[in-house]
Amino acid sequence: MKVVGASIAAAFVLTGCAPAGLDNASDYGAEPAANAVDATATPNPTAEPDGDAPEGDEADAPELSEDEVTSELNAAKVKRMGETVQNEDGFVLYRFDDDKVKPEVVSECNGDCAKVWPPAVINKGEKPKLKGVDADKVGTVTREDGTLQLTIEKWPVYTYIGDKKAGQWKGQNVGKKWFVITPDGKKNLTCLPAPSKAVAPPADEEEEGGSDSSGDAGSAESGSDYSY
Repeated sequence: MKVVGASIAAAFVLTGCAPAGLDNASDYGAEPAANAVDATATPNPTAEPDGDAPEGDEADAPELSEDEVTSELNAAKVKRMGETVQNEDGFVLYRFDDDKVKPEVVSECNGDCAKVWPPAVINKGEKPKLKGVDADKVGTVTREDGTLQLTIEKWPVYTYIGDKKAGQWKGQNVGKKWFVITPDGKKNLTCLPAPSKAVAPPADEEEEGGSDSSGDAGSAESGSDYSY
C-alpha cells in the first residue's frame, strides 16, 4: 500500500509541475526538481537600476519604439513555479546559461536565438519601473546590435515566444540552458520539467508562404532542432 500511495503522490507532483497552459504533465515530460529555490524580494516600485554597461557603450545605442522596450520588471508568483520576474505585459523572464557574467557581462543570444528569446531591451537614459526587484540588482549590457538589454544580478533577461500568454513558463529548462529568473537573479528550480527543444524562429516576411522549415512558434511541445 505504501508503494501505491507513493506512486499516486508522485503522479500529483508531476502534474503540479507542468507549465501553465498544459494540463497533461506526461505530454511535457515534467518532473520535480530536487534543488528548489526560495526567492524573495522587497517591493520597491520607485527604485532606479544601476547600469552594468559603460556609458561609452551606450552612446551608439539605437532608439527603440515604446512597443520594443521593457518598461517594467515586476516580481510575481505563478502557480507551480513560484517566484518569477515579469515584464509590463505579465510575460515571464528567463536567463541563459551560455551568457557570461565574468569578467564582463556578455549576451550570447543573437540572430535567430534572439527571435526565439527576445531580449528585454530599453533605451539609453530610461529606467524600468520596478516592483519587487531591488534596484541594485538591475543593470544593462550592450548587445551585439548596439541595443541595451536589461540584466538582473548581471544576468541578461529574455522572454520566450513559446509563451503565448501572461504567466506561462514553457521556456523552463529548454535545452538545459534556459531557466525562469527570480527577483534576485537566480534560476528558479522549484519546478524543473524534462529538457525540451526551443520552438523554431518565426519566418521572415519575405519567406512566408514558403518552406515549412521555418517552424511554428506556437508548438512548444514538439520543439525544433535549434540548439538554443
